[in-house]
Amino acid sequence: MAATNGVHVTRPLKAGVFAPIPTFFLPNEEQELDLLAFQAHVVRIASAGVGPLIAGSMGEAVHLDPTERVVLVRAARNALDAAGHTDVPLIVGTGAHSTRDTIKLTIDAANAGADYAIVIASGYYAGALNRDALKAYWVEVSEKSPIPVIIYNYPGASGGLDLDSDLITELAIECPNICGVKLTCGNVGKLTRIADAVSDAAGFASSYPRKNPAAPFLVLGGFIDFLTPSAFSNAHGAITGLANCAPYAIRKLFDLTEAAKTDLSILPEAQRLQGIVARADFTIAKSSIAGTKFLLDKMYGYGGLTRRPLGPIAPAAAQALWEHPHTQAVVALERQLSGKSV
Repeated sequence: MAATNGVHVTRPLKAGVFAPIPTFFLPNEEQELDLLAFQAHVVRIASAGVGPLIAGSMGEAVHLDPTERVVLVRAARNALDAAGHTDVPLIVGTGAHSTRDTIKLTIDAANAGADYAIVIASGYYAGALNRDALKAYWVEVSEKSPIPVIIYNYPGASGGLDLDSDLITELAIECPNICGVKLTCGNVGKLTRIADAVSDAAGFASSYPRKNPAAPFLVLGGFIDFLTPSAFSNAHGAITGLANCAPYAIRKLFDLTEAAKTDLSILPEAQRLQGIVARADFTIAKSSIAGTKFLLDKMYGYGGLTRRPLGPIAPAAAQALWEHPHTQAVVALERQLSGKSV
């Protein structure tokens, strides 16, 4: 990655859909990284028009040591480039327990080939982190990061910490190196308020330009079940675990939704796909990482185990998940759109 005047030159970040890539492990005692499966999956996702995000919650980032994170960044970038996806940006999770370690992980990721960092606040001391402390965290990380930073708001993975729309909007206004937010809080009203604040109608881009012009401020849902309605509120897409199993279906939903904004005759088809995807998201998300890995193994022949102490999905639950009508509907849609036979 090149740098000009101290600013890394990154691949442009555009509205769209992104998949938090699982980290795959070998079935040995040490549970070492399975880089072949990982690289194959990163390329599969990118080939469907979905952006990869590595070392996030789905990627079991908290189970990776700093060296493994760097290895994954390099492996993903090499795989994308070798497959001809040289223009696909790489988003990397770099949140850690301390501000100091978060900054170090972000710098290491940038040096290894990351284009963007997505940063969550640790929930270990959640009860002691007030609004001022949380704001200071993202301000300092974004100021010291060589690459643009996305705020990751996920109460379920950060001890219940849940940023409100006012704080996120303040960070967007005051921090030119912050380029977006992922809202895995499921709060549609919050998403609507933030998207309105940073929209063209509000004159946000001209009033508060980003440090890197290739990195506009994107408002992204953390689930795919409200992509279509959020698009009509000026949001920019989603980062969704379901995209690992159904990248073509997710991309088709995004494209139809964007087209419907200028041609309402397309909206009924977008709504139909949104229904299929929303039901699948609701059902599959409840099975967590182990369920997603099971489905990947079932559909593509790789997936494997989670890293201990996370355990595998129970056989009966796995069978029920696969046979669930919501799962089967999205699998059929995915195979239709990807050209694979059922």
